[in-house]
Amino acid sequence: MAKRVLLATRDLLFRSKLGAVVSAGGAAVSRDEAACDLAVLELGGPGAAERIGELVRRGIPVIAYGSHVHAELLRAAREAGATAVPNSQVEACLRELLTT
Repeated sequence: MAKRVLLATRDLLFRSKLGAVVSAGGAAVSRDEAACDLAVLELGGPGAAERIGELVRRGIPVIAYGSHVHAELLRAAREAGATAVPNSQVEACLRELLTT
């Protein structure tokens, strides 16, 4: 069964790019947070750290990404259990997780 990847991003163009990475990695994009195997979350929205914490507690790996100038958001995501990367690295990180 292919991995199911939740893409939680506000930017539709970036979501499309990430969706292409998911497809190329043999996985499927899921809209169901309860049934995903991996979650990719854009930082900056309210409650992001709590959402990350909940996913991590359920055993779901989380890639959190955001602007490199918001180091405090990236740090909070790491503390909540996510792999947190700047926008420029999220595609490579996702590609790597899909192949392992």
